[in-house]
Amino acid sequence: MKKRFKPKFNIKKGDNVVVIAGDDKNRTEPREVLSVDPSEGKVLVKDVNLVTKHLKPNAQNPQGGIVKEEAPIHISNVMLWDAKSKAPARVKRSRTETGFVRVSKTSGEVIK
Repeated sequence: MKKRFKPKFNIKKGDNVVVIAGDDKNRTEPREVLSVDPSEGKVLVKDVNLVTKHLKPNAQNPQGGIVKEEAPIHISNVMLWDAKSKAPARVKRSRTETGFVRVSKTSGEVIK
């Protein structure tokens, strides 16, 4: 993405989201965001988009082996989870004296 117009996303690390597209699509089970990469427009979500990685033996892992780990998915494939309405929610940004806050469009609750 261009650096001049940096995109602003409503998803942050530690938020609960639901996956709305892809192989791990499930609109009823919230999952935790592990990291957000705004320059790439990708998020890392716990237990979503698991890939198999083969590790060579090294000092920390003398045996080597095969591990499953999360791979990033596009930020457009997730929606914030609204705990009050227990459903995915669209988000708007409202200005306050201290800055911007995220507000759920369905319930009107501030998302922390």
